[in-house]
Amino acid sequence: QVQLVESGGGLVQPGGSLRLSCASSGIIFSWYTMGWYRQAPGEQRELVAGITPGLITKYADSVKGRFTISRDNAKNTVYLQMNNLEPEDTAVYYCNALIGPIDSSSRAYWGQGTQVTVSS
Repeated sequence: QVQLVESGGGLVQPGGSLRLSCASSGIIFSWYTMGWYRQAPGEQRELVAGITPGLITKYADSVKGRFTISRDNAKNTVYLQMNNLEPEDTAVYYCNALIGPIDSSSRAYWGQGTQVTVSS
């Protein structure tokens, strides 16, 4: 059974930092493209960042220079380092895993999400 479990969300002040983690099981992690998505209330889910098995990365324009995605194949875990957070980053953040290019329409596995709230 495939499981993706996100952690690291919480409440942070504007300008602060958080590090999200997504631990996977039930898949050959090194084969999978991993992605972080987010969904704010009333908005569609959007890609935040993705990383391929070959370490190619892609970021949403709104987070470039502030967020960094990385992966540790030995720990079957993908990370999202978020710096200089803004209120507009407030959302539920989801991890996904798929075989193929970042943000492709391939069948994907999803985690349950972790809430990130940026507020003073």
